[in-house]
Amino acid sequence: MSQPADPIPEDSSQPILSAERLKAFVDAVVAIAMTLLILPLMENVTELGREGKTTLEYLQEEQAPLWSFALSFLIIALLWINHHRVFDRVERVRIPLVWLQVGWMFTIVCLPVSTAMLGAMPTDSTQKIVYIGSLLMSSLFMVATRVYLWRHPALHRIAPGSLRRGIVAEIVTATMFAISLIVSICVPAIGYSALFLLVLSDPIQALVARRQRSS
Repeated sequence: MSQPADPIPEDSSQPILSAERLKAFVDAVVAIAMTLLILPLMENVTELGREGKTTLEYLQEEQAPLWSFALSFLIIALLWINHHRVFDRVERVRIPLVWLQVGWMFTIVCLPVSTAMLGAMPTDSTQKIVYIGSLLMSSLFMVATRVYLWRHPALHRIAPGSLRRGIVAEIVTATMFAISLIVSICVPAIGYSALFLLVLSDPIQALVARRQRSS
């Protein structure tokens, strides 16, 4: 699979812009989203404090919100690390790439809302679609981002082999999110534990890589 050359390096309708401001913007949005995750817990601390509850009682009564906070905080951190690994070697951007990142950031800022639902409302199919669906959309935006970078090598200094492996990895991850969503809805007893299927992503990626090398 050969990497295509950038066909229109000086297209005035798609100006080449500095990537630094986009990276700073993304970092700020992710930091704010991670901070917003804690707000429902802060409100609960105040309410339980008025009721005279102890710290131990707070931890016992707020297990679901605490678990959802920790899960979402970790997920956003992992999504940002993955994004950073890609954009660390992106030197210029075009308007389509900017909009892809706006879409990716939208999925990130949705997570504090879906996380609050996860900790405070009864679990149902709609809630799972909102929460896991946001993660699926985030992964799909990264698939589109990597494909766009593949088609525009003048914008970055990512090695073709690394970019190709990244596209495969993102497709596998998106597929596992989709499977997790289907399993969580079809088997309610499993629920959000279906997200543990993501641990299969690395073995599947390794299997795909071996098949590509042997073909």
